[in-house]
Amino acid sequence: MLREYRTIREVAGPLMLVKNVIDVSYDELGEVQLPNGDIRRCKVLEVNGNDVLVQLFESSAGINLAQSKVRFLGHGIELAVSEDMLGRVFDGMGRPKDGGPEILADERRNINGMPMNPAARDYPDEFIQTGVSTIDGLNTLVRGQKLPIFSGSGLPHAQLAAQIARQAKVLNNDAQFAVVFAAIGITFEEADFFISDFKKTGAIDRTVMFVNLASDPAIERISTPRMALTAAEYLAFKKNMHVLVILTDITNYAEALREVSAARKEVPSRRGYPGYLYTDLASMYERAGRTLESEGSITMIPILSMPEDDKTHPIPDLTGYITEGQIILSRELYRKGMQPPVDVLPSLSRLKDKGIGAGKTREDHAGTMNQIFAAYARGKEAKELMTILGEAALSDIDKLYARFADEFESKYVNQGYNENRSIEETLNLGWELLSILPASELKRIKPEFIEKYLPKKD
Repeated sequence: MLREYRTIREVAGPLMLVKNVIDVSYDELGEVQLPNGDIRRCKVLEVNGNDVLVQLFESSAGINLAQSKVRFLGHGIELAVSEDMLGRVFDGMGRPKDGGPEILADERRNINGMPMNPAARDYPDEFIQTGVSTIDGLNTLVRGQKLPIFSGSGLPHAQLAAQIARQAKVLNNDAQFAVVFAAIGITFEEADFFISDFKKTGAIDRTVMFVNLASDPAIERISTPRMALTAAEYLAFKKNMHVLVILTDITNYAEALREVSAARKEVPSRRGYPGYLYTDLASMYERAGRTLESEGSITMIPILSMPEDDKTHPIPDLTGYITEGQIILSRELYRKGMQPPVDVLPSLSRLKDKGIGAGKTREDHAGTMNQIFAAYARGKEAKELMTILGEAALSDIDKLYARFADEFESKYVNQGYNENRSIEETLNLGWELLSILPASELKRIKPEFIEKYLPKKD
Protein backbone atom coordinates (compact mmCIF):
# COMPACT_ATOMS: atom_id res chain seq x y z
CA MET A 1 0.00 0.00 0.00
CA LEU A 2 1.44 3.37 -1.04
CA ARG A 3 1.53 6.09 1.61
CA GLU A 4 -0.18 9.38 0.82
CA TYR A 5 1.12 12.69 2.15
CA ARG A 6 -0.83 15.90 2.68
CA THR A 7 2.30 17.76 3.74
CA ILE A 8 3.02 19.95 0.68
CA ARG A 9 4.56 23.09 2.14
CA GLU A 10 5.79 25.09 -0.82
CA VAL A 11 5.46 25.28 -4.61
CA ALA A 12 7.94 27.41 -6.62
CA GLY A 13 7.67 27.11 -10.39
CA PRO A 14 8.18 23.44 -11.27
CA LEU A 15 9.50 22.58 -7.78
CA MET A 16 7.50 21.39 -4.79
CA LEU A 17 8.58 20.76 -1.18
CA VAL A 18 6.94 17.85 0.72
CA LYS A 19 7.58 17.44 4.47
CA ASN A 20 7.66 14.39 6.78
CA VAL A 21 8.26 11.81 4.06
CA ILE A 22 9.82 8.41 4.80
CA ASP A 23 11.46 5.71 2.62
CA VAL A 24 11.76 7.79 -0.55
CA SER A 25 14.83 7.77 -2.79
CA TYR A 26 16.40 10.08 -5.37
CA ASP A 27 14.79 9.90 -8.87
CA GLU A 28 11.70 8.12 -7.53
CA LEU A 29 8.45 8.85 -9.33
CA GLY A 30 5.47 10.38 -7.56
CA GLU A 31 1.90 11.44 -8.25
CA VAL A 32 0.17 14.58 -7.01
CA GLN A 33 -3.60 14.26 -6.71
CA LEU A 34 -5.48 17.58 -6.89
CA PRO A 35 -8.79 18.15 -5.07
CA ASN A 36 -10.70 17.71 -8.37
CA GLY A 37 -9.12 14.27 -8.92
CA ASP A 38 -6.55 15.35 -11.54
CA ILE A 39 -3.21 13.54 -11.34
CA ARG A 40 0.11 15.31 -11.99
CA ARG A 41 3.38 13.39 -12.09
CA CYS A 42 6.61 14.37 -10.39
CA LYS A 43 10.12 13.10 -9.71
CA VAL A 44 12.25 13.29 -6.56
CA LEU A 45 15.15 15.70 -7.06
CA GLU A 46 16.51 15.92 -3.53
CA VAL A 47 16.06 14.14 -0.18
CA ASN A 48 17.08 16.09 2.94
CA GLY A 49 16.17 14.11 6.07
CA ASN A 50 12.37 13.84 5.92
CA ASP A 51 12.03 16.76 3.50
CA VAL A 52 11.71 15.90 -0.18
CA LEU A 53 12.08 18.30 -3.11
CA VAL A 54 10.22 17.08 -6.21
CA GLN A 55 10.02 18.39 -9.75
CA LEU A 56 6.65 18.45 -11.49
CA PHE A 57 6.36 17.16 -15.03
CA GLU A 58 3.29 19.30 -15.69
CA SER A 59 2.30 22.81 -14.59
CA SER A 60 1.98 23.62 -10.90
CA ALA A 61 -1.10 25.79 -11.55
CA GLY A 62 -4.09 24.76 -9.45
CA ILE A 63 -2.20 22.81 -6.77
CA ASN A 64 -3.88 23.55 -3.41
CA LEU A 65 -1.27 23.05 -0.68
CA ALA A 66 -3.77 22.02 2.00
CA GLN A 67 -5.99 19.71 -0.04
CA SER A 68 -3.65 18.12 -2.61
CA LYS A 69 -1.93 14.86 -1.71
CA VAL A 70 1.26 13.17 -2.90
CA ARG A 71 2.12 9.48 -3.16
CA PHE A 72 5.48 8.03 -4.18
CA LEU A 73 5.50 4.96 -6.42
CA GLY A 74 8.64 3.17 -5.16
CA HIS A 75 10.49 3.19 -8.50
CA GLY A 76 12.10 5.59 -10.95
CA ILE A 77 10.94 6.35 -14.49
CA GLU A 78 10.59 3.05 -16.33
CA LEU A 79 10.10 2.07 -19.95
CA ALA A 80 8.13 -0.95 -21.10
CA VAL A 81 10.34 -2.68 -23.67
CA SER A 82 9.51 -5.26 -26.31
CA GLU A 83 10.35 -6.00 -29.95
CA ASP A 84 6.88 -4.59 -30.73
CA MET A 85 8.41 -1.13 -30.20
CA LEU A 86 9.84 -1.23 -33.75
CA GLY A 87 7.70 0.82 -36.09
CA ARG A 88 6.14 2.82 -33.24
CA VAL A 89 6.27 6.50 -32.17
CA PHE A 90 6.37 7.44 -28.47
CA ASP A 91 6.49 10.69 -26.54
CA GLY A 92 9.37 11.67 -24.24
CA MET A 93 7.94 9.60 -21.38
CA GLY A 94 7.53 6.42 -23.44
CA ARG A 95 3.77 6.69 -24.03
CA PRO A 96 2.47 5.81 -27.53
CA LYS A 97 2.07 8.94 -29.64
CA ASP A 98 0.93 7.29 -32.88
CA GLY A 99 -2.60 6.31 -31.82
CA GLY A 100 -1.55 2.67 -31.44
CA PRO A 101 -2.05 0.44 -28.37
CA GLU A 102 0.19 0.31 -25.32
CA ILE A 103 3.21 -1.98 -25.66
CA LEU A 104 2.87 -5.45 -24.11
CA ALA A 105 6.10 -5.37 -22.15
CA ASP A 106 8.66 -8.18 -22.10
CA GLU A 107 10.08 -6.29 -19.14
CA ARG A 108 10.15 -2.85 -17.57
CA ARG A 109 13.53 -1.10 -17.33
CA ASN A 110 14.71 1.88 -15.31
CA ILE A 111 15.68 4.50 -17.93
CA ASN A 112 18.85 5.54 -16.10
CA GLY A 113 20.41 2.18 -16.94
CA MET A 114 23.87 1.13 -15.90
CA PRO A 115 27.17 2.30 -17.39
CA MET A 116 28.89 -0.33 -19.51
CA ASN A 117 31.71 -2.12 -17.70
CA PRO A 118 34.93 -0.99 -19.45
CA ALA A 119 36.42 -4.48 -19.04
CA ALA A 120 33.43 -5.98 -20.89
CA ARG A 121 33.71 -3.62 -23.87
CA ASP A 122 34.70 -4.94 -27.28
CA TYR A 123 36.75 -2.71 -29.60
CA PRO A 124 34.71 -1.05 -32.39
CA ASP A 125 36.15 -2.16 -35.75
CA GLU A 126 33.23 -2.90 -38.09
CA PHE A 127 32.24 -0.49 -40.86
CA ILE A 128 28.73 1.03 -40.94
CA GLN A 129 27.65 2.35 -44.34
CA THR A 130 25.55 5.51 -44.06
CA GLY A 131 25.36 6.11 -47.81
CA VAL A 132 26.81 9.61 -47.27
CA SER A 133 30.21 9.95 -49.02
CA THR A 134 31.68 12.57 -46.67
CA ILE A 135 31.08 10.19 -43.73
CA ASP A 136 31.74 6.78 -45.34
CA GLY A 137 34.76 7.83 -47.38
CA LEU A 138 36.51 10.32 -45.11
CA ASN A 139 35.10 10.17 -41.55
CA THR A 140 34.02 6.56 -41.35
CA LEU A 141 31.44 5.45 -38.79
CA VAL A 142 32.30 2.22 -36.97
CA ARG A 143 29.87 -0.10 -35.17
CA GLY A 144 29.85 0.79 -31.46
CA GLN A 145 31.24 4.30 -32.01
CA LYS A 146 29.94 7.63 -30.71
CA LEU A 147 30.21 10.12 -33.59
CA PRO A 148 28.40 13.45 -33.01
CA ILE A 149 27.27 15.91 -35.68
CA PHE A 150 28.05 19.54 -34.81
CA SER A 151 25.59 21.80 -36.58
CA GLY A 152 24.46 25.42 -36.33
CA SER A 153 21.13 27.15 -36.07
CA GLY A 154 19.29 26.87 -39.39
CA LEU A 155 21.64 24.28 -40.88
CA PRO A 156 20.00 21.14 -42.31
CA HIS A 157 21.00 18.61 -39.64
CA ALA A 158 17.43 17.27 -39.58
CA GLN A 159 17.64 16.24 -43.24
CA LEU A 160 21.06 14.61 -42.67
CA ALA A 161 19.79 12.78 -39.58
CA ALA A 162 16.78 11.45 -41.51
CA GLN A 163 19.04 10.38 -44.40
CA ILE A 164 21.41 8.46 -42.09
CA ALA A 165 18.47 6.81 -40.29
CA ARG A 166 17.02 5.69 -43.64
CA GLN A 167 20.22 4.47 -45.24
CA ALA A 168 22.52 3.14 -42.51
CA LYS A 169 23.44 -0.55 -42.53
CA VAL A 170 26.24 -2.89 -41.44
CA LEU A 171 27.92 -4.53 -44.44
CA ASN A 172 28.67 -8.28 -44.54
CA ASN A 173 26.61 -8.97 -41.43
CA ASP A 174 23.34 -10.87 -41.19
CA ALA A 175 22.30 -9.47 -37.80
CA GLN A 176 19.16 -7.35 -37.71
CA PHE A 177 19.69 -3.59 -37.89
CA ALA A 178 17.45 -1.15 -36.00
CA VAL A 179 17.37 2.60 -35.53
CA VAL A 180 16.30 4.34 -32.32
CA PHE A 181 15.54 7.97 -33.04
CA ALA A 182 15.05 10.52 -30.25
CA ALA A 183 13.91 14.04 -31.13
CA ILE A 184 14.49 16.32 -28.13
CA GLY A 185 12.75 19.70 -27.78
CA ILE A 186 11.95 20.07 -31.48
CA THR A 187 9.09 21.98 -33.12
CA PHE A 188 5.90 20.33 -34.32
CA GLU A 189 6.97 20.92 -37.95
CA GLU A 190 10.29 19.13 -37.39
CA ALA A 191 8.55 16.22 -35.66
CA ASP A 192 6.09 15.96 -38.54
CA PHE A 193 9.01 15.99 -41.02
CA PHE A 194 10.75 13.06 -39.31
CA ILE A 195 7.63 10.94 -38.84
CA SER A 196 6.32 11.48 -42.38
CA ASP A 197 9.80 10.94 -43.91
CA PHE A 198 10.26 7.63 -42.09
CA LYS A 199 6.76 6.45 -43.01
CA LYS A 200 7.10 7.50 -46.64
CA THR A 201 10.38 5.62 -47.13
CA GLY A 202 9.44 2.58 -45.04
CA ALA A 203 12.30 3.23 -42.60
CA ILE A 204 9.72 3.42 -39.77
CA ASP A 205 9.45 -0.40 -39.82
CA ARG A 206 12.92 -0.80 -38.29
CA THR A 207 12.77 2.39 -36.19
CA VAL A 208 11.68 3.23 -32.64
CA MET A 209 10.90 6.95 -32.38
CA PHE A 210 10.72 9.11 -29.26
CA VAL A 211 9.44 12.62 -29.92
CA ASN A 212 9.62 15.40 -27.33
CA LEU A 213 8.24 18.73 -28.53
CA ALA A 214 9.49 22.18 -27.52
CA SER A 215 6.12 22.77 -25.82
CA ASP A 216 6.54 19.72 -23.55
CA PRO A 217 7.90 20.13 -19.98
CA ALA A 218 11.67 20.54 -19.51
CA ILE A 219 11.84 17.54 -17.19
CA GLU A 220 10.43 15.35 -19.99
CA ARG A 221 13.21 16.63 -22.24
CA ILE A 222 15.75 15.18 -19.79
CA SER A 223 14.14 11.74 -19.86
CA THR A 224 13.76 11.48 -23.68
CA PRO A 225 17.34 10.46 -24.62
CA ARG A 226 17.42 8.01 -21.70
CA MET A 227 14.18 6.44 -22.93
CA ALA A 228 15.81 5.99 -26.34
CA LEU A 229 18.98 4.47 -24.89
CA THR A 230 16.97 2.08 -22.71
CA ALA A 231 15.08 0.85 -25.79
CA ALA A 232 18.41 0.56 -27.65
CA GLU A 233 20.04 -1.45 -24.84
CA TYR A 234 17.13 -3.91 -24.87
CA LEU A 235 17.25 -4.40 -28.66
CA ALA A 236 21.07 -4.57 -28.77
CA PHE A 237 21.98 -6.68 -25.77
CA LYS A 238 18.80 -8.76 -25.31
CA LYS A 239 17.79 -9.23 -28.96
CA ASN A 240 21.33 -9.08 -30.47
CA MET A 241 20.51 -6.31 -32.96
CA HIS A 242 22.87 -3.67 -34.32
CA VAL A 243 21.24 -0.45 -33.12
CA LEU A 244 21.97 3.05 -34.39
CA VAL A 245 20.85 5.71 -31.90
CA ILE A 246 20.32 9.23 -33.28
CA LEU A 247 19.71 11.97 -30.69
CA THR A 248 18.71 15.42 -31.94
CA ASP A 249 19.13 18.04 -30.51
CA ILE A 250 21.46 17.61 -27.52
CA THR A 251 21.59 21.41 -27.13
CA ASN A 252 17.89 21.40 -26.21
CA TYR A 253 18.62 18.68 -23.64
CA ALA A 254 21.41 20.75 -22.07
CA GLU A 255 19.16 23.84 -21.98
CA ALA A 256 16.55 21.82 -20.07
CA LEU A 257 19.26 20.66 -17.67
CA ARG A 258 20.27 24.30 -17.12
CA GLU A 259 16.63 25.26 -16.51
CA VAL A 260 16.20 22.55 -13.85
CA SER A 261 19.53 23.48 -12.26
CA ALA A 262 18.51 27.15 -12.06
CA ALA A 263 15.18 26.20 -10.48
CA ARG A 264 17.10 24.26 -7.82
CA LYS A 265 19.29 27.35 -7.21
CA GLU A 266 22.50 25.40 -7.92
CA VAL A 267 25.74 27.30 -8.39
CA PRO A 268 26.14 27.73 -12.17
CA SER A 269 29.28 26.88 -14.11
CA ARG A 270 30.33 27.93 -17.66
CA ARG A 271 27.61 29.93 -19.46
CA GLY A 272 25.15 29.12 -16.67
CA TYR A 273 25.18 25.36 -17.25
CA PRO A 274 25.45 23.13 -14.17
CA GLY A 275 28.93 21.99 -13.14
CA TYR A 276 27.91 18.36 -13.66
CA LEU A 277 27.09 18.84 -17.39
CA TYR A 278 30.15 16.78 -18.40
CA THR A 279 29.20 13.93 -16.07
CA ASP A 280 25.59 14.03 -17.17
CA LEU A 281 26.46 13.89 -20.89
CA ALA A 282 28.97 11.11 -20.25
CA SER A 283 26.31 9.07 -18.43
CA MET A 284 24.36 9.04 -21.72
CA TYR A 285 27.13 8.80 -24.31
CA GLU A 286 28.95 5.97 -22.53
CA ARG A 287 25.91 3.72 -22.83
CA ALA A 288 26.89 3.18 -26.48
CA GLY A 289 29.36 0.51 -27.54
CA ARG A 290 29.92 -3.20 -28.05
CA THR A 291 30.30 -5.87 -25.37
CA LEU A 292 32.19 -9.15 -25.42
CA GLU A 293 29.09 -11.04 -24.19
CA SER A 294 26.66 -9.89 -26.88
CA GLU A 295 26.51 -9.92 -30.67
CA GLY A 296 24.50 -6.69 -30.59
CA SER A 297 25.86 -3.15 -30.38
CA ILE A 298 24.82 0.47 -29.92
CA THR A 299 26.29 3.06 -32.28
CA MET A 300 25.42 6.65 -31.41
CA ILE A 301 25.11 9.82 -33.48
CA PRO A 302 24.21 12.72 -31.15
CA ILE A 303 23.38 15.90 -33.05
CA LEU A 304 23.86 19.30 -31.45
CA SER A 305 23.46 22.81 -32.77
CA MET A 306 26.35 25.00 -31.63
CA PRO A 307 25.08 28.35 -30.29
CA GLU A 308 26.52 31.08 -32.57
CA ASP A 309 28.43 28.34 -34.46
CA ASP A 310 30.91 28.30 -31.56
CA LYS A 311 32.88 25.04 -31.28
CA THR A 312 34.22 26.16 -27.88
CA HIS A 313 30.72 26.44 -26.39
CA PRO A 314 30.41 24.07 -23.37
CA ILE A 315 28.03 21.61 -25.10
CA PRO A 316 30.14 20.79 -28.21
CA ASP A 317 33.34 21.23 -26.19
CA LEU A 318 32.40 18.62 -23.56
CA THR A 319 30.81 16.34 -26.16
CA GLY A 320 34.09 16.35 -28.09
CA TYR A 321 35.96 15.11 -25.00
CA ILE A 322 33.61 12.15 -24.47
CA THR A 323 32.95 11.01 -28.04
CA GLU A 324 35.22 9.62 -30.76
CA GLY A 325 35.32 12.51 -33.20
CA GLN A 326 32.79 14.87 -34.79
CA ILE A 327 31.14 15.65 -38.13
CA ILE A 328 30.94 19.44 -38.60
CA LEU A 329 28.38 21.15 -40.81
CA SER A 330 29.60 24.35 -42.48
CA ARG A 331 27.53 27.51 -42.94
CA GLU A 332 29.82 28.53 -45.81
CA LEU A 333 29.13 25.29 -47.71
CA TYR A 334 25.43 25.62 -46.92
CA ARG A 335 25.39 29.08 -48.52
CA LYS A 336 27.01 27.53 -51.61
CA GLY A 337 24.06 25.13 -51.82
CA MET A 338 25.95 21.99 -50.77
CA GLN A 339 23.74 19.13 -49.55
CA PRO A 340 24.74 18.00 -46.96
CA PRO A 341 27.17 20.85 -46.08
CA VAL A 342 29.74 18.64 -44.30
CA ASP A 343 33.09 20.37 -43.79
CA VAL A 344 35.47 17.42 -44.02
CA LEU A 345 38.69 19.17 -42.92
CA PRO A 346 37.76 19.96 -39.28
CA SER A 347 35.61 16.81 -39.09
CA LEU A 348 37.17 13.72 -37.57
CA SER A 349 36.38 10.09 -36.84
CA ARG A 350 38.96 8.77 -34.38
CA LEU A 351 38.08 5.15 -35.16
CA LYS A 352 37.96 5.42 -38.96
CA ASP A 353 41.25 3.52 -39.43
CA LYS A 354 39.79 0.53 -37.53
CA GLY A 355 36.77 0.10 -39.79
CA ILE A 356 38.30 0.36 -43.26
CA GLY A 357 40.56 -1.68 -45.53
CA ALA A 358 40.49 -5.08 -47.19
CA GLY A 359 37.63 -7.26 -45.97
CA LYS A 360 35.82 -4.27 -44.44
CA THR A 361 35.52 -1.66 -47.18
CA ARG A 362 38.26 -1.94 -49.82
CA GLU A 363 42.05 -2.21 -49.82
CA ASP A 364 42.59 1.27 -51.27
CA HIS A 365 40.35 3.11 -48.77
CA ALA A 366 42.99 4.38 -46.32
CA GLY A 367 45.32 5.71 -49.01
CA THR A 368 42.63 7.47 -51.04
CA MET A 369 41.14 8.97 -47.88
CA ASN A 370 44.46 10.52 -46.85
CA GLN A 371 45.18 11.70 -50.40
CA ILE A 372 41.75 13.36 -50.77
CA PHE A 373 42.17 15.16 -47.43
CA ALA A 374 45.60 16.45 -48.45
CA ALA A 375 44.50 17.47 -51.96
CA TYR A 376 41.37 19.27 -50.72
CA ALA A 377 43.36 21.16 -48.06
CA ARG A 378 45.93 22.28 -50.64
CA GLY A 379 43.16 23.16 -53.12
CA LYS A 380 41.46 25.41 -50.56
CA GLU A 381 44.76 27.17 -49.88
CA ALA A 382 45.24 27.70 -53.63
CA LYS A 383 41.74 29.18 -53.93
CA GLU A 384 42.41 31.58 -51.05
CA LEU A 385 45.65 32.64 -52.74
CA MET A 386 43.76 33.12 -56.00
CA THR A 387 41.27 35.39 -54.23
CA ILE A 388 44.06 37.62 -52.91
CA LEU A 389 46.57 37.62 -55.80
CA GLY A 390 44.53 36.51 -58.80
CA GLU A 391 44.73 33.33 -60.84
CA ALA A 392 47.93 34.44 -62.62
CA ALA A 393 49.85 34.09 -59.34
CA LEU A 394 49.15 30.34 -59.20
CA SER A 395 51.43 27.68 -60.63
CA ASP A 396 49.92 25.13 -63.03
CA ILE A 397 49.84 22.46 -60.34
CA ASP A 398 48.11 24.85 -57.89
CA LYS A 399 45.45 25.54 -60.53
CA LEU A 400 44.81 21.77 -60.72
CA TYR A 401 44.49 21.61 -56.94
CA ALA A 402 42.04 24.56 -57.00
CA ARG A 403 40.01 22.74 -59.65
CA PHE A 404 40.13 19.58 -57.51
CA ALA A 405 38.67 21.50 -54.53
CA ASP A 406 35.78 22.84 -56.64
CA GLU A 407 35.02 19.42 -58.19
CA PHE A 408 35.30 17.74 -54.78
CA GLU A 409 32.68 20.06 -53.29
CA SER A 410 30.29 19.87 -56.25
CA LYS A 411 30.47 16.08 -56.79
CA TYR A 412 31.67 14.41 -53.58
CA VAL A 413 30.20 16.65 -50.86
CA ASN A 414 27.08 17.76 -52.73
CA GLN A 415 25.26 14.45 -53.15
CA GLY A 416 21.77 15.49 -51.94
CA TYR A 417 19.61 13.92 -49.23
CA ASN A 418 18.07 11.17 -51.34
CA GLU A 419 21.14 9.57 -52.92
CA ASN A 420 22.36 6.44 -51.18
CA ARG A 421 25.95 5.78 -52.30
CA SER A 422 27.58 2.42 -51.64
CA ILE A 423 31.15 2.49 -50.34
CA GLU A 424 32.28 1.24 -53.77
CA GLU A 425 30.62 4.22 -55.46
CA THR A 426 32.19 6.61 -52.94
CA LEU A 427 35.69 5.17 -53.43
CA ASN A 428 35.35 5.16 -57.23
CA LEU A 429 34.20 8.79 -57.14
CA GLY A 430 37.28 9.61 -55.06
CA TRP A 431 39.53 8.05 -57.72
CA GLU A 432 37.70 9.95 -60.46
CA LEU A 433 38.46 13.24 -58.65
CA LEU A 434 42.09 12.26 -57.98
CA SER A 435 42.53 11.68 -61.71
CA ILE A 436 42.42 15.52 -62.06
CA LEU A 437 45.92 15.52 -60.52
CA PRO A 438 49.05 14.02 -62.12
CA ALA A 439 49.82 10.51 -60.83
CA SER A 440 53.14 11.87 -59.50
CA GLU A 441 51.16 13.95 -56.94
CA LEU A 442 49.45 10.87 -55.41
CA LYS A 443 52.19 10.29 -52.85
CA ARG A 444 49.95 8.88 -50.12
CA ILE A 445 48.67 5.93 -52.15
CA LYS A 446 50.58 2.71 -52.87
CA PRO A 447 51.71 2.48 -56.53
CA GLU A 448 49.90 -0.84 -57.04
CA PHE A 449 46.58 0.76 -56.04
CA ILE A 450 47.20 3.70 -58.41
CA GLU A 451 47.83 1.19 -61.20
CA LYS A 452 44.71 -0.80 -60.32
CA TYR A 453 42.12 1.90 -59.56
CA LEU A 454 43.15 5.23 -61.14
CA PRO A 455 40.98 5.83 -64.25
CA LYS A 456 43.10 5.70 -67.38
CA LYS A 457 43.11 8.96 -69.32
CA ASP A 458 42.39 8.72 -73.07
